[in-house]
Amino acid sequence: MKRIANVSYLTLVYLFLYVPILVLIVFSFNNAKYSTSWKGFTLMWYSRLFNNTLLMDAFVNSITVALIASVCSCILGTLAAVVFFRYRFAGRKVLHTLIFFVMMSPDIVMGISLLAFFILIGLETGFLTLLLAHITFCFPFVVATVFARLRGFDRSIIDAARDLGAGEFRIFTRIIFPLILPAVAAGWLLSFTLSLDDVIVSFFVTGPSYDILPLKIYSMVRLGVKPEVNALSTLLFTFTLVSVLCSHFLVKEKRK
Repeated sequence: MKRIANVSYLTLVYLFLYVPILVLIVFSFNNAKYSTSWKGFTLMWYSRLFNNTLLMDAFVNSITVALIASVCSCILGTLAAVVFFRYRFAGRKVLHTLIFFVMMSPDIVMGISLLAFFILIGLETGFLTLLLAHITFCFPFVVATVFARLRGFDRSIIDAARDLGAGEFRIFTRIIFPLILPAVAAGWLLSFTLSLDDVIVSFFVTGPSYDILPLKIYSMVRLGVKPEVNALSTLLFTFTLVSVLCSHFLVKEKRK
């Protein structure tokens, strides 16, 4: 009975989480613009989506920001994780803790604080401010992902390499980096997904001249959910799901 109760509880939870998404996906193929009843299968809304210039421009902008932000945060986060793992210096624990504070900070707090900072230094909102903001909130997730991988690292391998005459650069490129590569790739995928899906922080730090997809969708649904939005949301959900699954399998330890 206890097992049945647990299974029933989990089933209800997952139904509550995923049934609305399933409804959105189904109605992206519905041959009706305003009706909430099924009128037949169609791919018309996907065709209209790809022919919508404004949405496609916003999509290209989002992909551009997500790619650059994920690469930059991946490089910086990987180097920071290696530094925290390998070296002992004053303030190391404080700096490590502060990185996790950024992860736990509410998006609206981060968005307002970044906007205030950009105004303070006289930086006009647009592509650059949006990119810097995305690197800021993606960076801690890369550090956490790579550092978790490094914690299971056998330090004796580094000592053996050093005894054999290997320098710091060779140790990193030949030993450390190949072993943490799955975590680095997972951090990149996670950063790319977070950047592509962000709304709250982007709302504060982007300018009117640079439109991105999440904000475009937000402005569209304020006037009602259109079938094109359902189709676009379906594509974004599919891409995010694939990215998360890839990230999960990359960080998963292989056990013999």
